[in-house]
Amino acid sequence: MKVMAQLAMVMNLDKCIGCHTCSVTCKQAWTNRSGTEYVWFNNVETRPGQGYPRTYEDQTRWRGGWERDKRGRLRLRDGGRLAKLLKIFANPKMPSLADYYEPWTYDYEKLISAPLGEQMPVAPPRSLISGKPMKVSWSANWDDDLGGSPEIVPGDPVLQQVSERVRLELEQAFMFYLPRICEHCLNPSCVASCPSGAMYKRTEDGIVLVDQDRCRGWRMCVSGCPYKKVYFNHKTGKAEKCTLCYPRIEVGLPTVCSETCVGRLRYLGLVLYDVDRVLEAASVEREADLYPAHRRILLNPNDPDVIAGARAEGIPDEWIEAAQRSPVYALINTYQVALPLHPEFRTVPMVWYIPPLSPVVDAIGRDGHDGEDLGNLFGALEALRIPVEYLAGLFTAGETTPVESVLRRLAAMRSYMRDINLGRPTQPHIPESVGMTEEQIYQMYRLLALAKYEDRYVIPTAYEVDADAVEEPGCSLSFDGGPGMYGSGPFGEASGVPLPVAVETFHALRQRQTSEGMAANANRPSRVNLLNWDGRGVPPGMFPRGRQP
Repeated sequence: MKVMAQLAMVMNLDKCIGCHTCSVTCKQAWTNRSGTEYVWFNNVETRPGQGYPRTYEDQTRWRGGWERDKRGRLRLRDGGRLAKLLKIFANPKMPSLADYYEPWTYDYEKLISAPLGEQMPVAPPRSLISGKPMKVSWSANWDDDLGGSPEIVPGDPVLQQVSERVRLELEQAFMFYLPRICEHCLNPSCVASCPSGAMYKRTEDGIVLVDQDRCRGWRMCVSGCPYKKVYFNHKTGKAEKCTLCYPRIEVGLPTVCSETCVGRLRYLGLVLYDVDRVLEAASVEREADLYPAHRRILLNPNDPDVIAGARAEGIPDEWIEAAQRSPVYALINTYQVALPLHPEFRTVPMVWYIPPLSPVVDAIGRDGHDGEDLGNLFGALEALRIPVEYLAGLFTAGETTPVESVLRRLAAMRSYMRDINLGRPTQPHIPESVGMTEEQIYQMYRLLALAKYEDRYVIPTAYEVDADAVEEPGCSLSFDGGPGMYGSGPFGEASGVPLPVAVETFHALRQRQTSEGMAANANRPSRVNLLNWDGRGVPPGMFPRGRQP
């Protein structure tokens, strides 16, 4: 057993309202520059829908991820070294601009300078690539709220794999939102696909990154990723992807998408796993066995043998304690309500999801019944096969039993907690019916419904707070065309001045988040990033004179 650490995320889909705040703040922090107009490291998809890029889940078309050969070995679905060499200059298995969308802006000058007339002037869309007038026909959230359902939704690759009844009764069935970021997989096919070795997985925390100096723009990583979360910057000629906001993670701050999430549906934490069993878990014969195999490689952080193994691999005690308090491990293995996204891709993804119970509850309520009564909920889960089949196609490779188990636990939690909230005696048989104790179901409720900031984000820091011992003169993100860390960045209002961002600056900003005064750069004027401003301290010039609170 070789113990390694991995930062992971869980999203509770029952709480996502589709506001796209996470997408916008991520876009503002990381991809608001030339060459990345179409890039969305974080996007929120409406399900059912084709997703972004269009039909990315159809691996018979895009050939992403891994497949198991007749000998039981994993092979890249898009081919090995020889296959990549033959198409290194022309890769046909890659989404085109039409599968993403052609980025556009509006001709505001025409709107502003139009002469007086009887008709209201308009600002027509113009392409950000060619500058020519264009007709907007697709975007990152085009099937939002099932817009144009009869035309768009039948192209959903997951929907095509379930029964005809689902397709016929789609509009009466369900819809929900699915936020997506890079999965930071334990067995990443993008890393294995990169000919230049620019894609790599950090050993200390498992974050998958792109070395901009080594990237040669072959774009094999784009075709190799089954989730299509690697993008090509056509200006720099480099691949880019979600970094899990590692400069924030290193100082114990959550990702920008998590920090700004309106529904508070994201959980960040550390898990310990056995790296020697990752290949075995990804290579199981039946796709339906992938989900339990993924769960088994995640180790119990309270097990003495696991703790000893972690220490032997150099994992500090602070990280072990963080893994023991991790909400991610609790939701995946303790309460068993989180599921991986498309485990059949065999990449062992590390962004997991709690499937939504709302479609079932809403369907019961429409019929005039009590949507939180345990008997009604359990009966509906058996009868309403429509959402369960679709959810199984997303999270368990088509196997409905694990999805039903998760939904039964969520239904039991709702029914059990309603008695407590109404001041009635509890019913111990409710948690027993789903294999849980009263204490477990109450603790699961507190984590899913009432968890505070420090309970949702349990992130160990990467460095000791010793500014004198650390020297880091520049920023690794400041390559040509890159996001950099200068100007208004994702580190709060004190990040607006052009100072080199070294580890000590990170810690100063970390202290800034928990102090009442201006801890970092307080003696210099700075711009205010209101998206990340925590409300503490008042930068000069934020308010007019005489109105300083």
